[in-house]
Amino acid sequence: MRAPGSLREAATRALAVAALTTALVTALSYLAPDAYANSAVAAAFLGATWLLVLHRDDDAIRAHGLALGGLFESGELSWNRLAKDACRSAALALGLFAVVCPIFVFGYRAYWRTTTFSFELPQDYVDRIAGQLLVVALPEEAFFRGYLQTELERAWPRYKLRILGAELGVGCLVASAIFAVGHVLTVPHPARLAVFFPALLFAWLRARTGGIGAALLFHALCNLLSSTLALGYTQP
Repeated sequence: MRAPGSLREAATRALAVAALTTALVTALSYLAPDAYANSAVAAAFLGATWLLVLHRDDDAIRAHGLALGGLFESGELSWNRLAKDACRSAALALGLFAVVCPIFVFGYRAYWRTTTFSFELPQDYVDRIAGQLLVVALPEEAFFRGYLQTELERAWPRYKLRILGAELGVGCLVASAIFAVGHVLTVPHPARLAVFFPALLFAWLRARTGGIGAALLFHALCNLLSSTLALGYTQP
């Protein structure tokens, strides 16, 4: 086990990196042209993750949950391993989504006090799905659950709880809180802090599977559900 001083330094470094990355992403969200803002933010998160983890050896990549079935490792890709990891991640993500989806829909309707739903599938629905997976969920999960959660959980190993097969500690709470603060800074509205709660589910999936694949898919599904409800329900 690492010495207490070393653990404090690791936590301080991870928090400093999170603060700098959040500041950069916030600046890009305001300064980049609207058409490129999301791409600029995604590039910042992925660039930070590459500098911090992805350019290192395969052991470091796997330890941070960023292997994605071998896609980001340097060795020869095993299609069998990739398919197995993808199926496992999809099963967990879809299973959790099946539980969360009706609860979220009920809560949305109760909050907005509406029952009128009218929705037409957007013509660019394929682009929207790809955008949520590759431009939103992948960069955010790579940084927050891959890098930040891993580093903070290592730095604060005490007081962990085992919840449905996953060990979660203070690190996942802090990483989720930083995730929520970042959302408020880019779009200043108190309601944005609510993403703290789905972030806890992303954190659980990361800890439960050892990778970010399931969290990535669940994250994208949650965003697509939220946008579908916003477009379909008539709000007072």
